[in-house]
Amino acid sequence: MPVVWLNDNEIAFPHPDQATKEGILAIGGDLSEARLLFAYQKGIFPWYTADEPILWWSPDPRFVLFPDELKVSRSMRPYFNQRRFEVSYDSDFEAVIRACQEPRPESGWAGTWITEEMVEAYTALHKEGYVHSVEVWKDGELVGGLYGLSLGKVFFGESMFTRVSNASKFGFISLVRKLQEKGFWLIDCQQQTRHLGSLGARSIPRSEFLKILRKNECEPTLKGNWGELL
Repeated sequence: MPVVWLNDNEIAFPHPDQATKEGILAIGGDLSEARLLFAYQKGIFPWYTADEPILWWSPDPRFVLFPDELKVSRSMRPYFNQRRFEVSYDSDFEAVIRACQEPRPESGWAGTWITEEMVEAYTALHKEGYVHSVEVWKDGELVGGLYGLSLGKVFFGESMFTRVSNASKFGFISLVRKLQEKGFWLIDCQQQTRHLGSLGARSIPRSEFLKILRKNECEPTLKGNWGELL
C-alpha cells in the first residue's frame, strides 16, 4: 500500500495498520500543536531529517517500558545511594532539546533528526505543559537529560543525551520512578535500543499498544510544570 500524503488543511491520519513494513505511515502535513497531539494520541510520531518532508511513523512492534518492569542494574545502584547526580524537571527545556539536537558522530551518523522546525514545535508544546524535560546535573553542570510528551497515563519519550557516563540512564530511571508514583501505565520508547532494553523496555505488538492508547484517551493529562507537579 502506498504511503499517504497528508492534506495540510485537515488533521487526519490513515490507520496505523496501513504503515509500511519499516513503519512509515504518512508524509507531509505540519507540526502544529493540534496535529502533534492528535498524532501521539493515535500512536504516531514524526521522525525525519532537514532534507526530507515530514515523515510520520507507527512501527510494529512498538518498544515500550511498563514502569513496574523497570530494571536497575547493580552497577547503577551506587549512583543513587551516593547521590552522584541531581535531577530536575522542566527547569531548562531549551538546554536539553539543544543538547539532544547535537550531532553524534560516534553513532556513525553526523546529522540530526531534531530539525529547527521540531525544536520550535516541541518548545511550543512545552510551554503549553505537554512536553517535558528531565535535567541531570553534576556540580552545577548539565551532564545529561531527556525530553518527551505526556498524554494521560502515557509518556512518549523523544530523545536523550549524556555528557558523563550513566547520566542519561540516571535521569531516565529517576523519571520512571516518579511516573510510577503518579500511576503512569507506559513509557513509549518508539524504537528498540540496547540501552533501553537493559532498563526493562520490550517490544509489544502495535495492536496492543494502540489498545492501551484508546483506553488512555479517557485519562486526564498531568499538564503543566513537572518541576512542581512530580
